[in-house]
Amino acid sequence: MTQIPMQKATPTTHADIRPLWRWTAALILPIGPAAVALLRYFLPYNTTDDVPTIVNKIVGNLDRSSFVLWLGYIAFLTLVPGVYFVGRLTRRSTPWLTAVAVVLMIAGYLSLPWTAASDVFTWSAGTAGLDPASIAKAADVTHGSMNLAGFVFVIGHVFGTILLGIAMWRSHVGPRWAAIAVLVSQPIHFVAAVIVSSHTLDLVGWGLEAAGFAAVGWAILRMRDDEWQPLP
Repeated sequence: MTQIPMQKATPTTHADIRPLWRWTAALILPIGPAAVALLRYFLPYNTTDDVPTIVNKIVGNLDRSSFVLWLGYIAFLTLVPGVYFVGRLTRRSTPWLTAVAVVLMIAGYLSLPWTAASDVFTWSAGTAGLDPASIAKAADVTHGSMNLAGFVFVIGHVFGTILLGIAMWRSHVGPRWAAIAVLVSQPIHFVAAVIVSSHTLDLVGWGLEAAGFAAVGWAILRMRDDEWQPLP
């Protein structure tokens, strides 16, 4: 009986994209918080203003408001990936704390575009030449989902960021100052947005989160590929 010789299987080789993946993470990490820091600084109104005042300030500063909307779009694209990349590291030492923090922050950040919809509407209506009184009347009528989105955003990003800062501290992801910067960033933002209405303090708050995330990005760049993602 003739035996058919068995051929050796040739192992399939794939390009190692882990260095590219690490660089992508490091570059994305600070972009979202930095965009929000600038957004909060250049915002033409205060968070505590009433609707007619907000409308008048947006309509009276259309170019500035357009710049703020662009910053918001950049933030929407990068905030959630940034949280994922930090959580990807902290979960190794603090899985449950990281899970709660990431769920809260992602829920908050995904709600952010819904809360910003009124600003887009106001800018569009103002650019179209509608009178501020009519715009304010329409903007003051909000859907219940928008109110819920605002609540989820506030709770999610404030408490989630505090927990993520604690997770960074416990897991030694990045330097200690970076964990502290992330931990205190959103309480500072809350004070600046709700209590004292200071755009400069808001810039500091979100800037601290951007700096803390940038430090994590630098730590990622210094990792070996196997530390970042072991091969199967």
